[in-house]
Amino acid sequence: MSSLRAFAHQPTPGVSLRRMALVLTPLALLLAACGAKDAAPGAGGAGGGAGGPPPATVGVVTVANEAVALQTELPGRVSAVRVAQVRARVNGVVQKRLFREGSEVKAGQALYQIDPAPYKAALDSAQASLAKGQANLAQAAAQVERYKPLVEANAISKQEFTTLVTAEKQAQADVATAKAAVQTAQINLDYAAVSAPISGRIGQALVTEGALVSAAEATQLAVIQQTGTMYVNFTQSSTDVLRLRKALATKQLRASGDGSVPVRVVLEDGTELPKPGKLLFTDLTVDATSGQITLRAEVPNPDGLLLPGQYVRVRLSQAELPAGMLLPQQAVTRTNQGDTVLVVGADGKPGPRPVKIGNAQGNQWLVLSGLKPGEQVIVDGFQKMMVPGAPVKTVPWTPGGASAAPAAPASAASAPASAASK
Repeated sequence: MSSLRAFAHQPTPGVSLRRMALVLTPLALLLAACGAKDAAPGAGGAGGGAGGPPPATVGVVTVANEAVALQTELPGRVSAVRVAQVRARVNGVVQKRLFREGSEVKAGQALYQIDPAPYKAALDSAQASLAKGQANLAQAAAQVERYKPLVEANAISKQEFTTLVTAEKQAQADVATAKAAVQTAQINLDYAAVSAPISGRIGQALVTEGALVSAAEATQLAVIQQTGTMYVNFTQSSTDVLRLRKALATKQLRASGDGSVPVRVVLEDGTELPKPGKLLFTDLTVDATSGQITLRAEVPNPDGLLLPGQYVRVRLSQAELPAGMLLPQQAVTRTNQGDTVLVVGADGKPGPRPVKIGNAQGNQWLVLSGLKPGEQVIVDGFQKMMVPGAPVKTVPWTPGGASAAPAAPASAASAPASAASK
């Protein structure tokens, strides 16, 4: 700047006054702009200090007493309600597979076709033996009827008539044996067409066309499992199970309409099934080595999200508090010195508050002490509170939502751009 002023006062030989004025005019404008730019921060600072920044917007929840079911999360395994192994019941070569792997099948639906030719021949032979036996029976019965009046008239000996009656009974026995042989042959022929014993989802085919299957080895052909309703098996200590049953007996824990205990199932990705299951007290036996009891829950599975053998977590209610407080876990700061939350006072200023935390209930903490009903606890927007103790603007907090930051004024956003362009 000093060099510019020196240049302005230095005489230039051979230059007219008019030309010198044209040169000095841009320099004067540049000096004025620099002075205005230097003065701008002071003026803006004075105005900003008078107005101050707007209060930070934070999401809060208003605590209240509510009935809280104390839950316990336990690991469990899923199993099908009904499982049927499809096995060969006759010997033969598999001719056809009549189902699609992984599809739903109905009870009685044809699954495999084993070569029926030898069993059809055996059935024809049995039927022929039956016809022969029936013919012999008819002949023996006719002889008995014809010789009956003769024995009464003593025209023949009683010994001869007894022989005829015996022959008739033998013929009746032969007919009964032939009928059983026909029935056996028919059963074997029917077994050649392998059908589904139950309805459900069938897995992969364990044999292919051309495979030789055996009834003696009971060759496994496929597995069918019913997955519309699933079992979840898990273990719990005998002490906890006894406490649970006492809570049900004394009405400290509300049961479902059918008297069962509701059970929630959490999948591996952390999502919870929309429909609850129910706890079954069908077989309670304490393991002598571990002191654990294997429990079973029946869970509806209309969407097929549960698969046999799948690992899940079971949320089981153990008791119920008539008046408890729940807070989202992100609202609580946990340190070695204790647990604290930020409570918004009547003056709109947040302040720390020590609290006592109990067990986790899903994604919430059970607050045992430190808060009163009606107080507002900050859950979201901690990063916006730049000045400690400054008032805040509260908005209701909703799970999965965050308070929107106030938009910057258009003039303030455009100021840097305009200054840069200059």
